[in-house]
Amino acid sequence: MLNECMNRDIQVWTIKDNYRLGSDINSKVLAFAFGLSAEIERNLISQRTKEALARKRAEGVILGRPKGSKSKIKKLSGKESKIKSLLDKRTSKSAIARILGVHRFTITNFIKEMEK
Repeated sequence: MLNECMNRDIQVWTIKDNYRLGSDINSKVLAFAFGLSAEIERNLISQRTKEALARKRAEGVILGRPKGSKSKIKKLSGKESKIKSLLDKRTSKSAIARILGVHRFTITNFIKEMEK
């Protein structure tokens, strides 16, 4: 983003440290330094996260959601009769989703589960 601003001759001022980033060479060096430090920080965060997860696994901690812990109550629970009546009227799944305020994939998945 900074590169695009510099290419368009737009000056960017940082509020906290009052840096001015323009199209001159000093600004380009400073922008490069900011980008490099941000990339290094991202890599360090990723590395620390991976190390912490590996340590937890070594301690025997089970990571992630426990099996079978999905909620049995769905967004559309209790609305089966309304969905059924709309389907009987040949209302499209997209229209039903709009009526109920959910995504059409939610309706499709719910109908598949109702049929089981």
